[in-house]
Amino acid sequence: MIQAKTFIEVEYTGRLKDEENKVFDTTDENLAKKKEINNPNARYGPIIVCIGQGQLLKGIEDGLIGKKEGKYSFDLEAENAFGKKSSQLIQLIPTNKLLKEKIQPTPGLQLNIDGNLATVRSVSGGRTIVDFNHPLAGKNVHYDIEVKRIVTNPQEQLNGLLDRMGVECTVEVKEEKAEITLKKQIPKEGIEELKKYLKELVDVKEINFVTSEHKNLNSNEQ
Repeated sequence: MIQAKTFIEVEYTGRLKDEENKVFDTTDENLAKKKEINNPNARYGPIIVCIGQGQLLKGIEDGLIGKKEGKYSFDLEAENAFGKKSSQLIQLIPTNKLLKEKIQPTPGLQLNIDGNLATVRSVSGGRTIVDFNHPLAGKNVHYDIEVKRIVTNPQEQLNGLLDRMGVECTVEVKEEKAEITLKKQIPKEGIEELKKYLKELVDVKEINFVTSEHKNLNSNEQ
């Protein structure tokens, strides 16, 4: 039975309800290619997620509570999907400010501004209007999702969490002790917070981080 903090392996496809069920997201590579939304940098196939950690849309996570393995469909209104559109998240930026950053704004261009994603909506009269709403904000969506299995193996759980966080690493768990070898180093001050987060979700007694050169990154390093 799926509950909060349950790890599951899933496949899914998301469609826009009000736009002829246009596919906008899927774990199926063949479908992505067919619908011409394939991302060559993306990894397709089943993914492991932890319920309640925001790795799936809240409406899906809520709908899976109490369920078992199987196939499910969810119709989500905007507020339970990518949120309603907010006029407060639409801002006007002087075009010269962007040009100084060597950015040539054009409608539809996606930008990273102070760590926040934004989409250029219009450019005119020396002014650029950017929208910080999620590109799918205000959209009603439909998801078909298959829960393939409940994941109980700590090594798979850690791999799933770290993969969804974009941490490039390898994980090995032996006798309830996990060693995580980082391919790209994380600032040392963040290691303890990451360890605390992982231990709240995964049943292991000890987690240690090392670099690919086997340098210890833990607070007890001598």
